[in-house]
Amino acid sequence: MAGTPGGRVVDDPLGSALAAAEDAEQPAQRYLLAHLAALRIAAEALAGRPRRRGALHSIDGTHRNVWAVLPEVAPELGEWAEYFAALQLKRQAVAAGAVGLVGEREADDLIRDVRAFRAAVALGRRWRAAADARGGAGRAGLGGAAS
Repeated sequence: MAGTPGGRVVDDPLGSALAAAEDAEQPAQRYLLAHLAALRIAAEALAGRPRRRGALHSIDGTHRNVWAVLPEVAPELGEWAEYFAALQLKRQAVAAGAVGLVGEREADDLIRDVRAFRAAVALGRRWRAAADARGGAGRAGLGGAAS
């Protein structure tokens, strides 16, 4: 079990990352930790999902951004990927020291959005597990094509 700065004990890494974001005192720190939690949730969404060979690398061999890969692998999370990708430059600026770019409300809104993103990933995982249990029936419903 992992503890957070606020003293809460959370037994899963994603919950711990979100709790750390909530417990941080400064808005910029909450914002950065919430964005980090979103990245971890996206990585979890990609884990174990089939993807084309080389999907994580660009043509020149460099690693691709998780927000570029996520909609290809999990189309139902495409809008979330666009949203978090749009925050990348601001996150980088805040990480570089421009802490005044983020206020209390924006940091709290991002934490709330990351929680909703986590719920969407969990729902997709449950849906896929149920579809797998039925032998893959109904996969065309979430971004797939019926054959």
